[in-house]
Amino acid sequence: MTTLDPQAILDGRTPGRPSLKLIVGMVVTSTCALATLAVFAFLGDGGTFFVGLALALLPVPILLSAVLLLDRLEPEPVRDLVFAFLWGAGVAVVGALILNTLGYKYVTAPFFGDDKGLVWTATVGAPVIEESLKGAVLFVLLWFRRNEIDGITDGIVYAAMVALGFAMMENISYYMQAIDAGGQGRLEAVFILRGLISPLGHPLFTAMTGLGVAWAANHRRGRIPAVMAGLAGAILLHALWNGAAAYGVRGLAVVYVLDFCLLLVLLTLVFFERRALVHQIGRHLPAYVPTGLVSPQDIVMLGHIQRRRDARRWARKVGGKGAARAMSDYQLGATELVLLHKRLDAGVIETDFFTTRRTQLLNLMAVARQALLLSRPGRQPVTPPWGPSGLAGPPPQPPRQRP
Repeated sequence: MTTLDPQAILDGRTPGRPSLKLIVGMVVTSTCALATLAVFAFLGDGGTFFVGLALALLPVPILLSAVLLLDRLEPEPVRDLVFAFLWGAGVAVVGALILNTLGYKYVTAPFFGDDKGLVWTATVGAPVIEESLKGAVLFVLLWFRRNEIDGITDGIVYAAMVALGFAMMENISYYMQAIDAGGQGRLEAVFILRGLISPLGHPLFTAMTGLGVAWAANHRRGRIPAVMAGLAGAILLHALWNGAAAYGVRGLAVVYVLDFCLLLVLLTLVFFERRALVHQIGRHLPAYVPTGLVSPQDIVMLGHIQRRRDARRWARKVGGKGAARAMSDYQLGATELVLLHKRLDAGVIETDFFTTRRTQLLNLMAVARQALLLSRPGRQPVTPPWGPSGLAGPPPQPPRQRP
């Protein structure tokens, strides 16, 4: 059987060891995150720090799971997601701590006084600094990993990852301050507000930058205006939230309703983009039916999340974990192939890149299909429950020319 690295193909990277750029990025972001935790631990006593850390970590698994659910049809590379999260928890937090402090000390406090300086820092300085720092990793991904940002959903997912990392570290500080300022009662109020009522605040702000970056990655025109408009939207939403705090519960309630409506809009955009992807599956994959890699029944299966899940369960039942993994590779390879066609139609990739990438994905689908056959008892073709399939029968040779 052909030897290849399925995950490397799906991630759009060179098989083998991680790149030096990725290693350096991980080291820098992790070091910044650890340094921030060390500072928090030094500033507070042991009990205060660990209580703040525990409360900040508590909602993170739930929030991360909710974000990743948005991207089930075409999951983003784990390395990129981890890098985005660590950037938010490390580089963005360290940069914000330094720049916000310097901005207050040398700009807002001298011009407006101590009290008004704090207000100006919170409502103007902090949103500009923090959203720019969080958005920076999205700009990095746009520059180095543009082909992984296939649409609105990807922009939102990456934005949410960096924002959740930032919010987690920021919450540690807020919870520690709450304990020092008012004890348990104050801590409970802050946790309810930041951990339960508005845990998606930062992800919603930064999602605006993610939308701009997604547009830039998938269109040939208007890239810079789109990115700048997205960043401006993130700053505005962040400033509105911070400014509303000055008006107490009523102000926060108004902004909370606004953010909730924005959340519904983003979920609607994700829903319609997913429907559009299903339409693209039905449009592009039929051209590959003559290759034997797919059948009309496979195309129907690939265009429905529940049927894809059922297909993986069927593969596991007839061939074990290896077959389930092969089915997952097959599904993701087919989805990446459709997205590749979409990007070619949009004119954001070159024909040579399309041809090379397409050959890799077709090879992946062929090898995954072969692995499914070899994992079955007796290695006999078994018709899947969704009907006659390209996943039953001898493995074909993928075509070398665009159909």
